[in-house]
Amino acid sequence: MTNGATSPVTAATLKAEHSPLLSPTSSQSVTETVNGSHRFVIQGYSLAKGMGIGKHIVSDNFTVGGYRWAIYFYPDGKNPEDSSTYVSVFIALASEGTDVRALFELTLMDQSGKGKHKVHSHFDRSLESGPYTLKYRGSMWGYKRFFRRALLETSDYLKDDCLIINCTVGVVVSAIDCSRLHSIQVPKSDIGAHFGMLLENMEGSDITFDVAGEKFRSHKLVLAARSPVFRSEIFDGVDEQKKEMVITDLEPRVFKALLHFIYRDTLLEDAESVESSSASLSSVSETLIAKLLAAADRYCLERLKLMCESRLCKNIAVNSVAKILALADEYHATELKAVCLRFAAENLAGPYGIFRSWSLTCVLIAAVMRSDGFEYLKDNCPSLQSELLKTIAGCEEDYSSGGKSRSVWAQLSDGTDTNGRRVRQRT
Repeated sequence: MTNGATSPVTAATLKAEHSPLLSPTSSQSVTETVNGSHRFVIQGYSLAKGMGIGKHIVSDNFTVGGYRWAIYFYPDGKNPEDSSTYVSVFIALASEGTDVRALFELTLMDQSGKGKHKVHSHFDRSLESGPYTLKYRGSMWGYKRFFRRALLETSDYLKDDCLIINCTVGVVVSAIDCSRLHSIQVPKSDIGAHFGMLLENMEGSDITFDVAGEKFRSHKLVLAARSPVFRSEIFDGVDEQKKEMVITDLEPRVFKALLHFIYRDTLLEDAESVESSSASLSSVSETLIAKLLAAADRYCLERLKLMCESRLCKNIAVNSVAKILALADEYHATELKAVCLRFAAENLAGPYGIFRSWSLTCVLIAAVMRSDGFEYLKDNCPSLQSELLKTIAGCEEDYSSGGKSRSVWAQLSDGTDTNGRRVRQRT
């Protein structure tokens, strides 16, 4: 037994000696922008010009970062002090919000193909005061003197009386994100690339299609998995062991684009382009995208149909809406048909038209009636023609202007304009 002093052993000491150290915790605040873009096509610039200082044309609302936005174009300038020397362009917060911080980019697109776009951007320069803050719904950011009007009207930005404005919004958001500290990035699916290689090298192909003398090798199981029509034609026939099929209702280029989608789930590059809106109905029908729409309907490929509809709807204008509506109706393209009718209602009807001008509305409606597409509807789809006209007139049934007692529908459906003159139809 020793007489030396010893330190007392306490419960706290034992706990400290035997308890493992707690792992440190961490968190990460991430501030970034949620970006999105909207393309605003202004068709009929010469008609909009002269509408008055402070008067605007507004795009459809689009959503970025959980907020709705809209582009405002002032053909005669926004404020009186700027006179009508400049056009003004602004981006506005179109939904409820308080102190929404965002970056913006407004681009006037060069339509000559030279790529010399007019760009006003927050994104590519340092900001001393940080992103712009919009205080409330209706707050705007933009330029009163966006572009001198005289220069605009002789530039490559204006083509076929059309301007194209692209707007990019980057909404600033902050969040606590722990997953980024310990995360594994998963690449996008590449199954389309693998099946695409199968289409290119044709390894294991077990069926050949004869399309106007051109041969296309393929795989029965791939076709059957993608299209119920192919599945029925290949496996439900009398001869399930058949090695060749003849396709009589498609052109080789269309069948090639069809196979490209079946294997890769994307549009063939040649199908991306859409015919000019000034083309005749027959030329629109002859485009690859229109024929691919017909093929998608024939083989029940709903995703391909929607992709074709999406491409065609970008070409809808006053002089093409009736043509594209006819295609949509023939090939059961319900989304495209709805867009055509909505375009007619929103852009041509009464006081709600894009130019808010009664006389201009009548001019636009008359333009639709004089188009080749309208003539086609008249001769081949009278019920669809009636549906289009009723849609156009739907917003102005109870509207009157300048003492006119008859509605546009009543006057134009019997072939007269709003002044009682006959509307000459093309022959």
